[in-house]
Amino acid sequence: MADKFSTADAVHDLITTLSRLEDRFRNSPHDLDEQQILEGYKWMFSILQVALDTQVWADPANPRFVDIVGPYKKWGGDNSDAFYQFAPIDPDVTYRISGCTGDAVYLSLTVYGGPRDGHYSERIVGTLNNRDHFDIASDGTFSAILSRTRPDGYAGAFLELANDAVAAITRDYLEHPETGVRCSWTIEAVDPPTTYREDDADLARRFRTAITWLEDQAQMVPLGLGEANHIDDPYPVAQITFGWAAGDAAYAMGSFDLADDQALVIRGRSPECAFWNCCLWNQFMHTYNYDYERVTINGAQTIYEDDGSWTLVVAARDPGHPNWLSTAGHPRGRIWFRWFYPAVTPEVVTAEVVAISAVPTAPSTTTS
Repeated sequence: MADKFSTADAVHDLITTLSRLEDRFRNSPHDLDEQQILEGYKWMFSILQVALDTQVWADPANPRFVDIVGPYKKWGGDNSDAFYQFAPIDPDVTYRISGCTGDAVYLSLTVYGGPRDGHYSERIVGTLNNRDHFDIASDGTFSAILSRTRPDGYAGAFLELANDAVAAITRDYLEHPETGVRCSWTIEAVDPPTTYREDDADLARRFRTAITWLEDQAQMVPLGLGEANHIDDPYPVAQITFGWAAGDAAYAMGSFDLADDQALVIRGRSPECAFWNCCLWNQFMHTYNYDYERVTINGAQTIYEDDGSWTLVVAARDPGHPNWLSTAGHPRGRIWFRWFYPAVTPEVVTAEVVAISAVPTAPSTTTS
């Protein structure tokens, strides 16, 4: 047996990297509240979980989809309505994708291109979704092929793998995720190896890619607030992108900074789309605890104005408005909107600080 393993050195370096993550929030120039400091410790181990799943365990020769966000795995812009899964990709392998829609109103598979060293992806290779690509059967099942070339005679959903294809991310959104059935996804290599043996050099490389991935994530947070009590203009995502953004969505980011007796009244109008939601995040880009209070709301849950517009209210306590989002004890934080399959880029969203006692009258109990 060898006296020294390269993997041992890599693991020790990983532990050192993890210990440095605490400095990102304990010594942050941003004004983090007490809850965000505590949430920072959870964030450390959420991104460690994801680093191990996506960089150490992931096997492009014989992959499987694994959950990368959830109520106990918050990072990178999670929300309460969605399920995200990851699988590694090797462009020299052909993969079969199969699934069943469940109650998802939006679902997609996006392949990303970029380096294989743990750095975040640099571009979108291609996307398959339930509106334009998957041929969904009456029982909700669908399938696709990912490969460098389309198989002879195959007429189904197909995504061409470029030389830098490195990862596949699935997304499925439910209007009522607390009761709905999530979409199922399966990936299989057409001709996988028949055996697997651990290799010190390869495993050391995997742990080092995990270190790189952790360092990339740490560089992005904690986020600053930007302009307080404001929503930036919505924008669509281009094919050249950083990270794992969806290619068929539009987004808008904002922030709140409120006293206990203040509310942020947000007004907007969503274009025709498959799904939209609004989430409150801390400065680590993860949602507050939605097991206890409403900190996210989606288009199916929203009560609309008579003209089809909507008003959301962010406040520390219930202002008597049905579209209230609780700050969950946070004096300040981030606001994130997303729209899937928007017919056009959404209109500008406005925000106004008022006294909680001055929150406007609730709209009628109609939904859109």
